[in-house]
Amino acid sequence: MPTTAHAIGQAGEDAALDYLLASGYELVHRNYRYRRAEVDLIVRLGQELLVFVEVKTRTTVRFGYPEEFVTSRKQELFRRAAEQVQEELAWAGDIRFDILALTPDSSGLRVEHFQDAFF
Repeated sequence: MPTTAHAIGQAGEDAALDYLLASGYELVHRNYRYRRAEVDLIVRLGQELLVFVEVKTRTTVRFGYPEEFVTSRKQELFRRAAEQVQEELAWAGDIRFDILALTPDSSGLRVEHFQDAFF
């Protein structure tokens, strides 16, 4: 497991993307930025669903589970970024906000996928 916060976050994003691709999602954007918002992953499932994904990686759950660190402020920034992406892509399909929470286990990183995590 990497040791710096940036390296841990990068490893988590890589593992999350691998998980999503293996689950049938297609990458649209990685580390999308809009003003103060950053969306770790934007993926598409089929032609009708665009998913905005926050990836949270923790080396331990001692101070809380990764998904608990998605604040209401982060959710608001996600919504703003989603509006911008929908406009840029002229997206008319559905959207969803997911969290992928990653923690270490004996095989590497354990991925938990929370669909429709917030609105």
